[in-house]
Amino acid sequence: MASKSSSVRLRPDVESLPAYVPGERATAGLQVFKLSSNEIAYPPLPAVSAAMVDAGADLNRYPDMYATDLTEALGEKYGVGAERVTVGNGSVAVLAHVLAAVCEPGDEVVMAWRSFEAYPIAVQVAGARPVLVPVDAAGGHDLAAMAAAVTDRTRAVILCSPNNPTGPALTQTEVRELLASLPRSVLVILDEAYIDFATLPDATDGPALLAENKNLVVLRTFSKAYGLAGLRVGFALARRRLTAGFRATSTPFGVNSLGMAAALASLRVEDQVRARVAEVVRERDRVAGALAEQGWTIPDPQGNFVWLDLGRDAAAFAARARAGGVLVRAFAGDGVRVTVGEREGNDLFLALAGEWVKGAQRTLARA
Repeated sequence: MASKSSSVRLRPDVESLPAYVPGERATAGLQVFKLSSNEIAYPPLPAVSAAMVDAGADLNRYPDMYATDLTEALGEKYGVGAERVTVGNGSVAVLAHVLAAVCEPGDEVVMAWRSFEAYPIAVQVAGARPVLVPVDAAGGHDLAAMAAAVTDRTRAVILCSPNNPTGPALTQTEVRELLASLPRSVLVILDEAYIDFATLPDATDGPALLAENKNLVVLRTFSKAYGLAGLRVGFALARRRLTAGFRATSTPFGVNSLGMAAALASLRVEDQVRARVAEVVRERDRVAGALAEQGWTIPDPQGNFVWLDLGRDAAAFAARARAGGVLVRAFAGDGVRVTVGEREGNDLFLALAGEWVKGAQRTLARA
């Protein structure tokens, strides 16, 4: 009989999990521009709001567990069929389902770093070990080094294109070549959460690669370009056999009724979504150009954000920005990610960035 004084123990790999750090939120009474989370600054489109109001009348009922209408719409949009779509509570949750379906203790998952903060957490929760491969000097994936990091223990490779938080995107050619070089037993997870903002020639097109690569999974989300971050709707596209496994590990009723209604409505007004994306891209390019004029060297921004490679000064910059009325996302020891938001907020950030450069130049002049 177990001792009554003993306590419940957590898995050691769970106790050692790093904490996910969300973008800072404004405190009560503080007027700031929130550029610390990769959201878009627009409210829901009118058709989307109307769809949510209609869905609200049935919130006493459980949602469709299989998200039938949404999976059918996504299957048709991407030409894969509903049986190859897994939906979930945001693409992070879908990633967790994917990893739970394929990973066993002792497995390894290779990923670029720095990349999306949730990746190593999700891998460790699944019982596997994250293998972090540093990004290259331009802030992009070092695919040669990632391929070299693949061993007999490698169960999956995660690609983030465009890469959050640094910004560069992979090309279709690069991903196709990487897939050809890897064993077919290694699952390649291509996270295209920000692909709608990418303007790079030959930017990745995950759905187009599915037909020729049975070991590929494509992650997409409604949180970014579609502006539904608060509703948490993401999905994966994969082979039918893999999808059956991902669905088996999914949380029942993982997408709520409002989320499904909003996602479906968003797909019906795709032209309006694209128009908003184009506005974000124009503003992103304006911000990036202004930073270059100030003297900043930033990685190629292909998402809805820019990256300042500040190293140990990241926290200090974030604190100064906060005092100046702008919230940004600092990654301790690495840099600062700044989301493209309202023009007024972007201009305030640019003024702060310009002052920082001038301060650094004065410091160098005195040295």
